[in-house]
Amino acid sequence: MRVRGRQVLILTCAAALLGATAACGGAGTDAKRPGTAGTAPSHARFDAEISLPDGRRVGMYYAAGRGLVEQHRGTGSATWSKPHLLHRTTSDPCQSLRLKAFGTTVAAIANWGVYCADGEPPTESLAAVGTGNLSEWDTKVTPDFDGWEAVRASEEKGELSFTNGSVESVTRLRWHRTEGFSDVEEIPR
Repeated sequence: MRVRGRQVLILTCAAALLGATAACGGAGTDAKRPGTAGTAPSHARFDAEISLPDGRRVGMYYAAGRGLVEQHRGTGSATWSKPHLLHRTTSDPCQSLRLKAFGTTVAAIANWGVYCADGEPPTESLAAVGTGNLSEWDTKVTPDFDGWEAVRASEEKGELSFTNGSVESVTRLRWHRTEGFSDVEEIPR
């Protein structure tokens, strides 16, 4: 009888502990973790997220079978915008989604392709730029390309350069605030 009493006591304590853990938000709860009240994007997590100097935040994620999705929230706001599909594709995402802020302008680099996450070159390379209230984005997809390595603000105000370098050349894609994206350039070294 004594063994059974201990088992009941252990089960009672375990149930109480689980109830207390659930009531307090679970083990390892982090207030900044996506999916918690006040900071929750509608999809549970971002693959990349960035803060702008004015306090706004931008997050993006690869949605399986859909493409690249963007959400943002205003300064001091806890509410994320509705998901916005920036690029539609059913290809497999690479592990290379990057965001960079230049003042209140946000640049994104994303890639897709079969076995791309395992090291194969992408078959779709996206350059995207969001400005203003971030509700509209300029995008340009470069097919069968090794992907953009970096994005930098050019000396001329309002222009960004997406680049990928090799031993022989530099591939460049420029974006200008008033003209949008240019054609891809191959510049010999």
